[in-house]
Amino acid sequence: MSIRRAAPQRPLVLIVALLLSALGAGCNDEPAQRKAFIEFLQTRIIDKPGLHVPHLTQEETASFGDYAKQYAVITDFNDGLDKMVATPMAEAINRGSIRSLDDVVSRHADFIAARDGIAKLHDAIEKQLAAAEAAHAALKQPDDLKPVFDKAYDRDVTIPAKAFEEIFPDLSQALSAIVDLGDFIDKHKDKVSIVGSQLQTTDPALRPQLQAMIDALTAKSEAISKAQERLRQVMNGS
Repeated sequence: MSIRRAAPQRPLVLIVALLLSALGAGCNDEPAQRKAFIEFLQTRIIDKPGLHVPHLTQEETASFGDYAKQYAVITDFNDGLDKMVATPMAEAINRGSIRSLDDVVSRHADFIAARDGIAKLHDAIEKQLAAAEAAHAALKQPDDLKPVFDKAYDRDVTIPAKAFEEIFPDLSQALSAIVDLGDFIDKHKDKVSIVGSQLQTTDPALRPQLQAMIDALTAKSEAISKAQERLRQVMNGS
């Protein structure tokens, strides 16, 4: 009875290892991925005016490799900004817009809600920015990628965040001024009345305070208009 020896397995193991190594090298071409990512950041964000945050296609995600996760720092911030700040802010501004002096009294609750909502939005953008800043600081990037990514990050994160931050104080103070004026009119409703587009009082002692409140509201309304224009410039690049 003869015993057949098993064929040596080492050559087969070696071949498999070489094949896996070759496949791995083909799927993880870091220089090509980095080059593609740099070109994307430069041409799709930096070279374009205004705010541009394109979401990656499946093909782009595959071609960028792990760098697609780094780009998520930018997209996550902007998705959160749009959902948690920009859209609610637009709603608050719409709710807090004065169409006539009668609104100051008849829509008093709207202005209170808008004022309180703005304070929450301010907190939301600070949290969004803090998370983005922490994620950005933790990124490990080659020397040729880092300055390009930083420019794209500045365009799509730092600048819009600053623009929103600039509008919050004036918007909050304007809404507070509207609420204060409404409270003042209600408190002195027997002496203060709305006649057409003007506020009038039968008590001379109240006129200086009333005029000061109207002046403050006018100034803040103008500040809001300027801040909104600045925000449009950031978004459109004009």
